[in-house]
Amino acid sequence: MSARDGAGIKPAVGDRLGCPGTGVEVIVIRAPQSEVELTCGGEALVPGDELTAGGGAAAGCEGETLLGKRYAHPDSGLELLCTKGGAGTLAVGGAALEIKAAKSLPSSD
Repeated sequence: MSARDGAGIKPAVGDRLGCPGTGVEVIVIRAPQSEVELTCGGEALVPGDELTAGGGAAAGCEGETLLGKRYAHPDSGLELLCTKGGAGTLAVGGAALEIKAAKSLPSSD
């Protein structure tokens, strides 16, 4: 997986990704079929082993990524689980990811 080439990355299930500028970290739950340009607060996500300690809100960051929430991109099939929240919105190709709604359980009448 290469995050530095500018063309995008093709994450695999279980990959840990993070944003050095915002401190947000995610785990890939469902991988896309092709490469995607994955960002948080406008900054590209990098593999977890490339993250450095620290991180804080990047200048001009809008939105927030919430701890424990699943984020999905229906067009690519990508699904992420946030393991460390922070400032900035997760996006694929500039389009913000949606928080995946919980499935309702059947009633136990």
